[in-house]
Amino acid sequence: MKRKDLHLYSQYKHLQGLQHKPTMATFQRLDHDAAIHFDKDASTETKDYLTISEDRLKELKYPEWAPTWEKKHDHQFDHIPVFKHIDRGFYGDSEFKSLKDADGVTFKHVSPKLGLEVDGIQLSDLSDKQKDDLALLVETYGVVAFRNQDFKNQSFEEIKDWGRYFGPLHIHPTSGAPLNQPEFHLTFTKGSISEQKKLFKTKLNNISWHSDVAYENQPPGITAFAMLQSGPSGGDTQFLDMFEIYDRLSPLMKSILDGLRALNTSRDQANDAIASGSIQRKNPIDSIHPVVRYHPVLKRKCLFVNRGFTRQILGLKTEESDYLLSFLFDHIQSCLDAHVRLSWDENTVVVWDNRRVLHTRTTDWDTDEIRHAFRVTTVAERPVSTKEEYESWTPELEKSNININDFVISLGPEEYYEKFYT
Repeated sequence: MKRKDLHLYSQYKHLQGLQHKPTMATFQRLDHDAAIHFDKDASTETKDYLTISEDRLKELKYPEWAPTWEKKHDHQFDHIPVFKHIDRGFYGDSEFKSLKDADGVTFKHVSPKLGLEVDGIQLSDLSDKQKDDLALLVETYGVVAFRNQDFKNQSFEEIKDWGRYFGPLHIHPTSGAPLNQPEFHLTFTKGSISEQKKLFKTKLNNISWHSDVAYENQPPGITAFAMLQSGPSGGDTQFLDMFEIYDRLSPLMKSILDGLRALNTSRDQANDAIASGSIQRKNPIDSIHPVVRYHPVLKRKCLFVNRGFTRQILGLKTEESDYLLSFLFDHIQSCLDAHVRLSWDENTVVVWDNRRVLHTRTTDWDTDEIRHAFRVTTVAERPVSTKEEYESWTPELEKSNININDFVISLGPEEYYEKFYT
C-alpha cells in the first residue's frame, strides 16, 4: 500500500501555528560543527560582535576572513522562502567540452565513481556556459577539487555573484562569518596536543558524516569550499557517495525505505550555539524530507539521512525509528569503499553536490597549524522522492505542506498510517 502525498491534507492549514516539539531519536549525536561554533576559551568580545582571540587574529593570513558573530544578526534572518529552483546542470554538456578543451587542463579521477581533481581552470574566470558545465560536472562526479585557484583573492561581492549563478546563497544560522558578510560560512581550527586530548577525551573519533544544513526546507545543492590557510598535511575532507550507499541495499530494503519520510532538525545545532554563548541568526527549523531522495538532473536515487540532523522516521515508534536509522548510519559509516579523501593546500577549492554526497572533516593533526576556510553555499530544490513528485511540485503546494509540518510531526504511528497509507 503506497503512502499518500502530504498535500492531500492541506485542509490542516489552520494548524500552522502549532508548537509541537518533535520526538527526538535517542541515538548519540556526534558534533561535526566544533570547528564553526564560538569558543569562549579563545575569543574576543566587543559590544557589536564576538570573534577569535587577539593572539589568533594575528596569526591569520587573511584577517578580513576572521570568523565573527555579529550581535545585530541574532534572530534577524529568515529561512529562504519557497522558490522554484532551476538547476544549471540541466543546461550542461555531458562531454564538458567548454571545460576540457581549454589549454593546459588536466582531469584526474579520484575513484572510478566518485571524485575528480582538475587543474588548469580558474573558477573565477568561468563563462556562463562553463558554469553550466561545471554544475553538471560536479553532479556527475559528486565532488571536484580544483587546484591552483585564485578564488579566495576575489572580493566578497565577486565570490557571492559567482555563487548566485547556481542559486540563492544560504546564510548559516550559527557559524562564524566575515564581518558584514553573513552569506559566508567559516571554519577555523587551531591544532595542538592539548586540543586533541580535549576533543577525544570522551569519544574515540571525530568522524561525522553529514549533508550541510539538511534541516532546511530547501537544502543546498552546489557548494564551494575554499582553503585560506592550512598546514602541510592533515585536516583532509572525506566524502561518501550516497548513490552508491543506496544502490548497495537489497531490493527489499529499498522497497521498505522508498516513500518513508524523516524529521530533520536544526534544534541541536541551535542549542549548541546557545550553550557556547554565541548567536542564532535564525529560529530553529524542523523539516520533513524523504529518506530516499530523487536527483532531478541525474535521474537517480540516493539515501538522504545523516546522523547530524536526521532524528526520526515518521510513522514508526521510537524504538523502530532508532533501530532503522542506526542501521542506516552504521551502513554509511562502514561503507568506505564508496568514499574518497581529498587533501588540501592553500590554493584548492573543492566543489560538491550537497544532495549526492555526505562529508566529514578529519581531525588528525596535533601541531600548531591553523585550518581556516570559507564556504559559499547555494540553495537547491526541495527534496523529493520521485520524478513524478519533482515534476508536479509547485511553490504553492509546498507552502501548504509547510503549514501542516507541525501537525504531521505530531501524529502517532497509528494516526500517521491512517492518514497517509490507508
